[in-house]
Amino acid sequence: MPVITIDNRPVHVTEEGFLSHPEDWDEDMAQTLAGQLGITLTEEHWKAIQFLRRDYADRHETPTLRRVSTVGGVPIKQLFVLFPQKPAKKMAYIAGLPKPQGCV
Repeated sequence: MPVITIDNRPVHVTEEGFLSHPEDWDEDMAQTLAGQLGITLTEEHWKAIQFLRRDYADRHETPTLRRVSTVGGVPIKQLFVLFPQKPAKKMAYIAGLPKPQGCV
């Protein structure tokens, strides 16, 4: 399992760069991870990220786009605006969660 440094601290990641231990995540790290993707987090981004974190804590599975939309209340079209091109992967990455099932 690779180890990288984020915000001056070592963290374990998967081969694709997703955090291996979601408990290592914090909001400062989210800002850094978002910056790596060229995203500046706004209140709307945080709504989606906080939903992902809560839902993952309850279900132990990274939510899909559909779940973020229907349960989390963020329309899918808006998720594509907030997290362009691959919103499910980008949201999970920034939220410090495993890559969602079904993402290639």
